[in-house]
Amino acid sequence: MILLQVSQLYKSFGAEEILSNIKLEVKTNDRVALVGRNGAGKSTLLKIIAGELSYDRGEIMKPKNVTIGYLSQDTGLESTKSIWDELASVFLPLKEMEIKLRKMEIDMSDPALLEDASKYEKHLKEYDQLQVTFEEKGGFQYEADIRSILHGLKFDDKDYQTPIQSLSGGQKTRLALGKLLLTRPDVLVLDEPTNHLDIETLTWLERYLQSYSGAVLVVSHDRYSLDKITTHVYEISRNKIQSFPGNYSAYLRQKAESYEREIKAYEKQQEEVSKLKDFIQKNLARASTTKRAQSRRRTLEKMEIMDRPQGDEKSATFSFQIEKQSGNDVLRVNDLTIGYNQTPICEGISFHMYRSESIALIGPNGIGKTTLLKTLIDQLPALSGVFQFGANVSISYYDQEQAKLYSNKRVLDELWDEYPGLPEKEVRTVLGNFLFSGDDVLKPVSALSGGEKARLALAKLMLEKSNVLILDEPTNHLDLDSKEILENALIDYPGTILFVSHDRYFMNRIATKVVELSNEGTTEFLGDYDYYLQKKEEIEELKRLEAEKIPTSNQAALGSKLSYEEEKEQKRLERQKKRQIEELEGKIEQLELEIEEIQQELFNPDYVDDHQKLFELQSKQEELQNQLDDYVEQWTALAE
Repeated sequence: MILLQVSQLYKSFGAEEILSNIKLEVKTNDRVALVGRNGAGKSTLLKIIAGELSYDRGEIMKPKNVTIGYLSQDTGLESTKSIWDELASVFLPLKEMEIKLRKMEIDMSDPALLEDASKYEKHLKEYDQLQVTFEEKGGFQYEADIRSILHGLKFDDKDYQTPIQSLSGGQKTRLALGKLLLTRPDVLVLDEPTNHLDIETLTWLERYLQSYSGAVLVVSHDRYSLDKITTHVYEISRNKIQSFPGNYSAYLRQKAESYEREIKAYEKQQEEVSKLKDFIQKNLARASTTKRAQSRRRTLEKMEIMDRPQGDEKSATFSFQIEKQSGNDVLRVNDLTIGYNQTPICEGISFHMYRSESIALIGPNGIGKTTLLKTLIDQLPALSGVFQFGANVSISYYDQEQAKLYSNKRVLDELWDEYPGLPEKEVRTVLGNFLFSGDDVLKPVSALSGGEKARLALAKLMLEKSNVLILDEPTNHLDLDSKEILENALIDYPGTILFVSHDRYFMNRIATKVVELSNEGTTEFLGDYDYYLQKKEEIEELKRLEAEKIPTSNQAALGSKLSYEEEKEQKRLERQKKRQIEELEGKIEQLELEIEEIQQELFNPDYVDDHQKLFELQSKQEELQNQLDDYVEQWTALAE
């Protein structure tokens, strides 16, 4: 069932067109991602769909009974109520129903009603109907739902009677998300819902959205989440929209394949046009060949000449260099305690950083990751313990809040004042590499967007040429393309990196070591984020096995108690499971072959201009891929 349809939608701000001929469709159980550069119009489109912004022309269609729930970027819940009372207000109709049920129960013990059989029967029937409705709408579980959401969003350590006014901005944003999830709209429209979430909460939200009973339309720069959640991707680029079935990785692959096909088709047509023009030029004047030349000219005039396919929009280009190499020992931290105003946040921090390492600091929100970075760069004093940097170490620090970028200077002067020895042309070139061109360099810094400030901060960082980079959430405010550029620059960086990030994809590409901060101190893992997860699972499994350990003698006694019939049943189930696994493997192999055949057809040059055929093939591929995913999931469950 189609829950939401956007057709031929246009939106301009003044003379600037933001969205042009936008078409988008959301069906039941869809998980749709909207991607594109910062400023492409993603948030604008979400606001239009949510009814918070007007549009110039086009249509937005949805069935009457379909509800849309919208969470804008960094929306904070403002309320005078407590945490519990605010979230419970979502279920006000249920609470009123519950009060009515309790009243009806009291009325049923009224002697006057008991004496009148017909009235009592009618009252009982109304009570039964109301109770069924109450149960169907979740009346017996809404309090459990509230607790589940609060636990998932890491409010389980908070007193539920805490006034919302006393919470931080990030906590208010998480509560706004929680309240929206409790309303359970048919279509969840989320603009950057992963902001202010630590990794554990992100993982919970991904699982919640995967199993959500309605549809989800989301804008996010978290590629790990997009791969986990989404079943369809729409890309907004140059005011236009394009649709891709599958998750984010599938979108990247299809986009590259589509561009390659379009380039080949364009080059083939250009070659054909060149041959036609050449033939016409050589043969038009000859009496013997003029008719053939005229025929070719008519063919050329009727031909619909393709425009050269446009690749990706312009990207930032930069690299981080160093002036001098540091010693092999870059940093030693030993039994460090960090905090504010003599109040400890985290204790027992110890780790060692060597040259060329890239260390990811991870841990729950509030554990002290940013505090540790600020302690290491002497912005905060250590409460106890020691840390020491090695020989020839020079440090550059990236602040997630961009605290130093609130001046009224022009962008050009912000950079030039720190490097007055550079000629203006070189400063403009550097800014141009970070996508500040033309009049952009004359904007006041205070008027820049979050993404623009992030790029300016990175430009300053690049010019410092330090051999140690300490980065606090460097991917915040960056769009997906800018993140990839930053990753590539950091991978090629010849120095040492210590960073905090909630971007798991970024950590996987950059980190060579993970240092986990917890209430017990620090634990080191020699690998990327996926390796860290694997090791954590192994540790948890060992702890579980240790807790459930049965003495060997008990195991033997237990084994001897299995009857002949129980052993027979066990073997039967094993054989049945083996047959199911083999059957699933056959189905998986067959589906993979069918998907591969469709992939070959998609590359068929005969279908380049046949959009209907390509759409049918892509739809079939998506259907087969969904089946394949189901079979693989079943196979995994059985194999485990």
